[in-house]
Amino acid sequence: MPTFVHGKNSKVYLDEFEMSAYLNSTDINHAQDTAETTAYGATSRAFMPSQASGTLSFGGLYDAITGAGSSDKEFEAILGSTTHPLLTVAIDGGTIGNRAVIARANETSYTLSSPVADINSVTADFECSADPANNVDFGVASAVQLTTGASIAHGSLGNLASVDNSASSANGGAGVLHVPTNTVNGNTTIKIQHSANDSTWADLISFTAVGSAAITSQISAVTGTVNRYLRVTASTAGSSGAITFMVSFARF
Repeated sequence: MPTFVHGKNSKVYLDEFEMSAYLNSTDINHAQDTAETTAYGATSRAFMPSQASGTLSFGGLYDAITGAGSSDKEFEAILGSTTHPLLTVAIDGGTIGNRAVIARANETSYTLSSPVADINSVTADFECSADPANNVDFGVASAVQLTTGASIAHGSLGNLASVDNSASSANGGAGVLHVPTNTVNGNTTIKIQHSANDSTWADLISFTAVGSAAITSQISAVTGTVNRYLRVTASTAGSSGAITFMVSFARF
């Protein structure tokens, strides 16, 4: 039987901000270029896969607040940025193991609409881009959510639930971290671990420590074998506060 998923639970992260409260539509496009290999004598044309590409489009509500993290402020600020913004779309967000899409992308357009008989709205379009300078050779990739994106008190950090991929994979992958809120009064260390048996674990990715009360986003790529099971583990040197973070991982 099909398992349908309602769109209302999706979450969107842009760099160190969660944008879910401002958005109400997301379109994700995966594309695959092809190169023609047709030779003399062929009665039908032949093609082979070439480079992959993708685009992301968001629609939502204009926020008049001028502070960091609002829809207008962030979409306008990153247009023309020389760095690739980091994006995660958590499909049916809030459950470890659900699907996500991660991307490095350039914002190509931002539109603010102000109709006379309706609420002000925004749309933003992104073209996904590989980032070879940072060893990230993908633009947009399907991933799995390894956290719920909920706030966790400093004393409750530790090993989160594991995700079973059914088998190991051999081509590496990439992990993405977003920290939109943080009141912990010390460094927080967040890692992705992998395991062949859901019992013995090894570090796969160790993100740069998140500083006291800092918000941030990070991406880290790995090569080689990624074992069957994945989980996130987190610890802190802080003695008070809470931290909210979203981690997803894409196997290649």
